[in-house]
Amino acid sequence: MAVKKIGVLFGMENTFPGALVERINSMEIEGIRAEFVEIGGIEMAKRSSYAVIVDRISHDIPFYRSYLKNAALTGTEVINNPFWWSADDKFFNYALAEKLGVAVPRTVLLPHKNYPPDTNQRSMRNLQYPLDWDAVFEYVKFPAFLKPHDGGGWRDVYHVHNRDEFFHAYDQTRDLCMMLQAEVKFQEYFRCYVVGQEDVRIMTYDPRREHAHRYVLDPPEYPKALLARVKKDALKLCRALGYDLNTVEFAVENGVPYAIDFMNPAPDADRHAVGEESFEWIVDHVAKLAIKKAKLAGEPMKDLRWSSFLGAEPAKKALAKKSAAKKVPAKKVAAKKAVTKGNQ
Repeated sequence: MAVKKIGVLFGMENTFPGALVERINSMEIEGIRAEFVEIGGIEMAKRSSYAVIVDRISHDIPFYRSYLKNAALTGTEVINNPFWWSADDKFFNYALAEKLGVAVPRTVLLPHKNYPPDTNQRSMRNLQYPLDWDAVFEYVKFPAFLKPHDGGGWRDVYHVHNRDEFFHAYDQTRDLCMMLQAEVKFQEYFRCYVVGQEDVRIMTYDPRREHAHRYVLDPPEYPKALLARVKKDALKLCRALGYDLNTVEFAVENGVPYAIDFMNPAPDADRHAVGEESFEWIVDHVAKLAIKKAKLAGEPMKDLRWSSFLGAEPAKKALAKKSAAKKVPAKKVAAKKAVTKGNQ
């Protein structure tokens, strides 16, 4: 039996990648083993030696992202889909959540403060000038957060309470594309691991703490209805986005969980940060997901259109199936024609 390899592609993190490889191999699944990915120069369209790759770093390294797209093209299952991850951004996520009926804060996308590289004033001739800032502020309202439309790690995030603070912060955003988002004055805050679009672990989290201590390891009891809604919304978002591994963050104000951040396809899984119980949970569930995908892996991707990543293809198939079900059997059509002819 040919061995199917599960590769882990990672960067500076230490605890999770090794634990994942060790867990998969300790299960002793016949024909499957895990290892750290090792790559050099990549030949185009050449099949990868890995059945599955768990991606923890390609968002920071374009070489890895392009390698993963080539691997996916030739039959490797990649966690997460590198094509969709490349296209995704947080502003789109908020718009999608609104369409799905998941509560999100009021959010507006803003033009770059400075011109992006290799552009100038003439490049911006479609841009409204002057921008109607009063309408933006009236819709979002203060206090609010000014943050990148595609960022992470709380980099370039500003908490603003009025127009003056906003413009002072906006002036520092360089050529970043930013969003202004209403503040949620939360009483509870959750960060949820979602694995395989099926399993959810709800973790109490406090973004106001220092980074190393944000996971609350001794959380209080919460209403069951609140936790049920958080789980339902987390699954709804990850299924719509197609992420097999993600974290979804909710800020809860007056009992309503607002989805704050759900573009974390390489979520923090450090043993020392998340705590032993959550670390054990994520290692176990990702290991089982990778093994499941390895058993099914091997066929090159047949449909690389963006529509398939957004669920349009399944919708078309369902519609075709429904239409086929409505078709009248050939015998009934023939019988109907005979009766009609006889009545002429």
